[in-house]
Amino acid sequence: MTVFAFTLIFHLIKSSIKVKNMKMRIDNTMQKTLLIAITVFALLLIHFSPIYGQDVEKELSIGERFHHETSLTWRGVIGDLFRSKPKKPPQFKNYPDAEVTKLPKPGYRGIPLEEAIEKRRSVRNYSRIPITLSQLSQLLFSAQGITGKIYGQPLRTAPSAGALYPFEIYVIANNVEGLSQGIYHYAVLNHTLELIKTGNFRKEITSAGLKQEMLGDADITFVLSAIFDRVRHKYGERGFRYVYMEAGHISQNFYLQAVSLGLGSVSVGAFLDNNVNQLIGVDGQKEAVIYMHAVGTL
Repeated sequence: MTVFAFTLIFHLIKSSIKVKNMKMRIDNTMQKTLLIAITVFALLLIHFSPIYGQDVEKELSIGERFHHETSLTWRGVIGDLFRSKPKKPPQFKNYPDAEVTKLPKPGYRGIPLEEAIEKRRSVRNYSRIPITLSQLSQLLFSAQGITGKIYGQPLRTAPSAGALYPFEIYVIANNVEGLSQGIYHYAVLNHTLELIKTGNFRKEITSAGLKQEMLGDADITFVLSAIFDRVRHKYGERGFRYVYMEAGHISQNFYLQAVSLGLGSVSVGAFLDNNVNQLIGVDGQKEAVIYMHAVGTL
């Protein structure tokens, strides 16, 4: 049926388009014909394709249902053209009233990439030596720093579906030279830190992380949150998959940069979501914590 629909459209267009003065002219009859053909094509796809995944048994686990509901099919792709989607939110988040800390310009050149890949390990034990502000700057830049532009669109160090960049990074600073303890937001556009709240949050992040001690022992814990509508406005429910993929891209950048800086790090996916959301001050729905990454000196 799909081949038939494509063939129908091809012949209708071929027989109806006239070329005059090197320009394509489509008359009213052609416009109506095209509209009918496209409508027929869309209806055929919707009728003969399942909406996302194939029809499955009703009893699915949460994980299985997530995978099923975000699977692409032609019916789902065509259907998305007619579904309402959330309004595109701002690409950058900031805290205009926050105290701002300017980060040193990143520019560290360390070990070869191949060596960093070979040495990458999940490290959970750290010394009490503070990391420097320059090291923190380099880590943040490696994770989400702006490296260029295309068509006026800023591009970052980690890949993102459609260059939509749904992630925000929060820094729980426990032991950073020249930086007060507290929770900060990384303002990507200006490469600065915005202070959200001051204080020692070692106990809170350890408790929220199911008593994983390295979260409190680390010099810094990066908290990665996603603003889902940045992706959903273009990709619909499939966008949720892209968010989780991107979390892995960012975390790997943290890992490799930490190795190059001579630091230890570990990614953390097990935590009490509501507790961490509340700690950094996000609602857990429009913006929610997805991943964490602890870093410390060796």
